[in-house]
Amino acid sequence: LLILLVLIPVLVFFLLKDKVQLINWFKSYLPAERHLVSSVWADVEAQIANYVRGKVGEIFIVGAVSFVTFISLGLQYSALLATMVGFSVLIPYIGAAVITLTISFVAYFQWGWGWSFGQVMIAYAIIQALDGNVLVPLLFSEALNLHPVAIIVAVLVFGGLWGFWGVFFAIPLATVVQAVLRAWPRKISQEEGQEDTSAEVDVETV
Repeated sequence: LLILLVLIPVLVFFLLKDKVQLINWFKSYLPAERHLVSSVWADVEAQIANYVRGKVGEIFIVGAVSFVTFISLGLQYSALLATMVGFSVLIPYIGAAVITLTISFVAYFQWGWGWSFGQVMIAYAIIQALDGNVLVPLLFSEALNLHPVAIIVAVLVFGGLWGFWGVFFAIPLATVVQAVLRAWPRKISQEEGQEDTSAEVDVETV
């Protein structure tokens, strides 16, 4: 730990100081023609930037709405639970499931089974529904175009490979895969095949 505390700041300093030199050195080992890599990098950079901005906004909005809702309903530990609800959006599906159990336990031990418990759970369900069906599409309409099946598969695959951090970075990693598939030159081949077919048709017509 002491070695890392010394080496990491030094490493970060030189990475920032000689950023241009290091990037040029790395580029010198890349092929001159790298349209695919450049296209993927530009796509990933734009999507990740939009994803981060959208997630920060989603965390603050969901956390603030949850805090006001929990306070108005008289739920204990409202600030802590609202903070957990806000950060739960970072891990799709799993985060919502975990925080739902936490909120239900707190509400149950505070009131037991009853209308107050039901009010909290209904209000939280409405928050989750609005988040998934209204807020997320508004925030990420320009950033991501991932099907829910793709997100679930990404969570399972990357979570199985790298555990918690794989689940945490599942969506950004899925956007990288999506960018690679999007930039893959299969469309060019299809267009060339269509051009060849149209040329053959024109020759036959002549």
